[in-house]
Amino acid sequence: MASTRGPDIISASKSDSAAPKPPGAGPAGAASTGPRRGNVLSFPEPKAKRRRRIVLSTVAVIAVLIAGIVAAAVYSPWLAVQTVTVEGARMLNADQVKAALAPLQGKPLPQISDQEVSGLLKPLVQIKAVTTEGRPPSTLQVRITERVPVALVKQAGVFQLVDVDGVQLSTTPDPASVKLPVVDGGAGALPQDLFHAITAVLGALPADVLARLSDASAKSVDAVELKLVDGQTIVWGNEGEKELKARVLAALLKAPADPKNPVRVYDVSVPRHPVTR
Repeated sequence: MASTRGPDIISASKSDSAAPKPPGAGPAGAASTGPRRGNVLSFPEPKAKRRRRIVLSTVAVIAVLIAGIVAAAVYSPWLAVQTVTVEGARMLNADQVKAALAPLQGKPLPQISDQEVSGLLKPLVQIKAVTTEGRPPSTLQVRITERVPVALVKQAGVFQLVDVDGVQLSTTPDPASVKLPVVDGGAGALPQDLFHAITAVLGALPADVLARLSDASAKSVDAVELKLVDGQTIVWGNEGEKELKARVLAALLKAPADPKNPVRVYDVSVPRHPVTR
């Protein structure tokens, strides 16, 4: 009996092995163990970021250059001190100041400070303050402010020239050669409070009045008295309002003298109501 089945249908599919495999692929159905390479896209650097990087790099280069220049200036032998000039010396002479500053010779100007110069000049008690200025390539200019002598302190037969702070500036064997009042300390030391009361008064007087004084004394800090070379007495009182008292005294001393009524005492202890007698 003839079969009623249709002809057998044979189907086939192309084997996976026939499909092209990427390099490194294993057998069909096996997981690939080789690296997969993807495409890397390169994006341009943002302008703001690039600008900031350039600025920072430029600043760093400039900073390095400036540091190099400063270091060269600070340590350069081209700026080493060779000449010292001195201004303001009166009691002292310039050579004394230069001799004290000899250790600075050969030192670069940028390394020298006012403090260092002041330290070297400290033994010169006549100097109250000092400032310096470097003048390239090799000159150090020194300006000194000297202490102002206001009195001669007589101590055990020795006359000491002192300033308003009581600093001894020098001594002299001939007090008549110095136009300053004498403060007699007697055989012992003058009490500090009395001494400073006297020197504070003397420091307030103008130079022309100071030169007319013969001596100064104080029984207490509230009873300072001065003597003029003409023998007249100045009753000063305490050191309060000393600037006003100094102006009043200077005006009284400039007033025309009356031969019939010579002034023996100028009392400025109450400066707004001075008295002469």
